[in-house]
Amino acid sequence: MALTIVVFLPLAGAVLALLAGGRGDRPDRDPLVRAIALVTSLLAFAATLYLWWRFDPASADFQFIEHRPWIPAFGIAYHLGIDGISLFLIVLTGFLTPLALLSSWQSVHKNFKLFSFFLLALETAMLGVFASLDLFLFYVFWDAMLIPMYFLIGIWGYERRIYAAVKFILYTMAGSVLMLVAIIGLAWAHAAATGAPSFDLLDLYGLRLQHPLDTWFFLAFTVAFAIKVPLFPFHTWLPDAHVEAPTAGSVILAGVLLKMGTYGLLRFSFPLFPDAAHYFAPALAVLAVVGIIYGALVAMVQPDLKKLVAYSSVSHLGFVVLGLCALNVNGVQGAVYQMLNHGVSTGGLFMLVGMLSDRRHTRLISEFGGLKAVMPRLVAAFLLVTLSSIALPGLNGFVGEFLILLGAFRWHPKFAAFAATGVILSAVYMLWMFQRVNYGEMTNEKNARLPDLSPREWALMIPTVAIAVLMGVAPGIFLRPMEPSVAKSLDRIMSGQPTSVRAIETPPVSRPPSSVIVSRRSAASAFAEASADRRSLGGGSSRLARAQARHD
Repeated sequence: MALTIVVFLPLAGAVLALLAGGRGDRPDRDPLVRAIALVTSLLAFAATLYLWWRFDPASADFQFIEHRPWIPAFGIAYHLGIDGISLFLIVLTGFLTPLALLSSWQSVHKNFKLFSFFLLALETAMLGVFASLDLFLFYVFWDAMLIPMYFLIGIWGYERRIYAAVKFILYTMAGSVLMLVAIIGLAWAHAAATGAPSFDLLDLYGLRLQHPLDTWFFLAFTVAFAIKVPLFPFHTWLPDAHVEAPTAGSVILAGVLLKMGTYGLLRFSFPLFPDAAHYFAPALAVLAVVGIIYGALVAMVQPDLKKLVAYSSVSHLGFVVLGLCALNVNGVQGAVYQMLNHGVSTGGLFMLVGMLSDRRHTRLISEFGGLKAVMPRLVAAFLLVTLSSIALPGLNGFVGEFLILLGAFRWHPKFAAFAATGVILSAVYMLWMFQRVNYGEMTNEKNARLPDLSPREWALMIPTVAIAVLMGVAPGIFLRPMEPSVAKSLDRIMSGQPTSVRAIETPPVSRPPSSVIVSRRSAASAFAEASADRRSLGGGSSRLARAQARHD
């Protein structure tokens, strides 16, 4: 029951806040609603930490399993479980939600009751996505999260909020429909092989489809996840959604929702269709590298602080996709770590931009300047979060990007070389932005009397900066529990599990040359060698493979 409590505790608090007496615009009821929402989010975070405390870091298997038949006639079950990959994404969700609530404490004046309801309901949907081991249940949570985010942007956003909300939901729904078709197709394929349909992920891991069925299903899943990442060229919805969303919406959107795309690639697309994953990995890596450079260059010329941080997400998530495409322990472990890093750093940047916007009611870089003399404490927090975003050694971003580039270099040095330019460009646009906002002459008199950090804002910045430093100096705390699960996921992709069902026969279609695709046999043997010989990173906390599978 532990996972069920974690997933549905925020929804229970959302309903309680909604029923907390009177109309949503009653000022006398507002403190009660705020207290209920904040306490619920803190309890949910504490519950995720309990999962971490009870989690066995030496095991690669799914833990806290809950399995109950739901619609037995169609092989649909209520199946929850987490491993080392999904564990920290659940903890990240629990960590960011109370910060998102606090960040909107003063900026949301209209119907905070409904606002808190949608934010807590969104948390339940996000937790359900990371905990689901049944594809039908996963799809229910995946689509359920669209509704609260649509209203958060559409009601509490800025001038073009309706346009941004509609664009967000249309893009995501388009990809979701493709994924739904592939999910139904997988259940049909399982029924054709065994006589009974199944949406259970662990059953479907043992199903091996032949070409071209695996290719079409892989593309359907991957397009849905690429839109959510967002991977270039599916990124155009993201800047609009970020710019128009309230601060809490931007924090959750950047901190958690974007990770669902990269999580989906690692959990579903690659292990369910390993042959197609090997074939399309170079193409995905090209799009990732293009996104890294393109996102950095476009961020460099943005006049709006929020849009700059939004395009930086396109660049940073490109690193995550590149690490996944490397299909080795270094790259994939770095990708998972970078998902967490991006959630902390970019979430912190959006909170800081929200603080400046609350004070000046503008996000234009040209409207600021010389803030260091007026708000030294806010500028100090701004500096630390900025440095973590550009991967300064000793802060969280460095470990993830280092592992990703190391894994990419072992797979394909040219990809690593081009991606490394994104590290330089990120330093350029982030430090240039920081200098223009906080240093130089104060040319705008409106900035002369701005207040420094309030106690509420200290409560936002202290945990954000602390976790960024902790992840930078002690990465083993996070790398150790995720490594066995990363290794097992790679084992599924590189060699596959012994199939308990026969492959679905399809008409023979010519395959690409063998030089393009890694043969399963050679990949399996190479990965076995890699798994047998690993060394530790961060004081023995995480073992890294010395040898990885290479393309023939």
